[in-house]
Amino acid sequence: MSKYLSKTWVVCLLACVSCFLWGSAFPGVKIGYEWFQIASEASAAQIVFAGCRFFLAGIMVIFFGSLSSGRFLRPEGIQWKHAAVISLFQTILQYILFYIGLAHTAGTKASIIVGANVFIAILTASLIFRQEKLTGEKILGCLVGFAGVVLINMTPGGISMHVSFMGEGLVLLSTVAYAFSSVIMKDYSKTDHPVMLSGYQFFIGGIVMIAVGTAMGGSIRIPSVKAFGMLAYLAFASAMAYTIWSQLLKYNPVSKVAVFCFMTPVFGVILSALLLGETDQISQVQGISALVLITAGIFISHRNKNSAHLSNKY
Repeated sequence: MSKYLSKTWVVCLLACVSCFLWGSAFPGVKIGYEWFQIASEASAAQIVFAGCRFFLAGIMVIFFGSLSSGRFLRPEGIQWKHAAVISLFQTILQYILFYIGLAHTAGTKASIIVGANVFIAILTASLIFRQEKLTGEKILGCLVGFAGVVLINMTPGGISMHVSFMGEGLVLLSTVAYAFSSVIMKDYSKTDHPVMLSGYQFFIGGIVMIAVGTAMGGSIRIPSVKAFGMLAYLAFASAMAYTIWSQLLKYNPVSKVAVFCFMTPVFGVILSALLLGETDQISQVQGISALVLITAGIFISHRNKNSAHLSNKY
């Protein structure tokens, strides 16, 4: 398994599948808000909605992971702590901070800030956890890929330079939380089953987010079958994407996997144009140019001569 999942073409294919699923959540969440009749300023209801999504995602991962393993997956002893720690960073802090921050900043600026999670993940893995070496090619690849994320989020009116802690600050903190979750998942998956960790971190995070959103005065109801279907799809997207991601992190350096996160906003923009009709957000030339930059950034990062050695080591 480790030899197969550390192959570059396999990492590329599976990472892109994960990023496609995460990208589909951009229009999916917007459609879900519309069908569940959740207003854009209703942060508490949005947190409850997200909590339900991740609670269902946890059940899906645990169920299908148990079927494929031939036994019921559940944490034992310190594994409960590991699942809770990952949940704190990956689900609870990341999404609560993101939803609150998004309510106080523009979606374009939030997308660009989120694009910085690749930098933060690689720096965290290299400088804090010492899981891999920080090289010039990794930094250059991140810079080129990030330029693509900025380009695909540029609008004719430009980007406002106004910054606030409740807006851009919280979105940045949510990005830091996600970066830490990737590194922590890699560390814990050395001894724990990554699928088990994925399932229970979603399960725990979903319950906490439902409780937090409800305490803030939020609530949701299921108005139709199609609305529940969208919620179920979003849960499936999270479950499948993060399960694949956790397996890739187990057998590869964080930098080799994290750099593909630059593809998520590309898929998000493309799918938003197709599903929401947001075709006026970017030009065709802008989209192609951004994709070229992101692809170049990924190629530069993977050109590192030490990649094969690091993949076997970690």
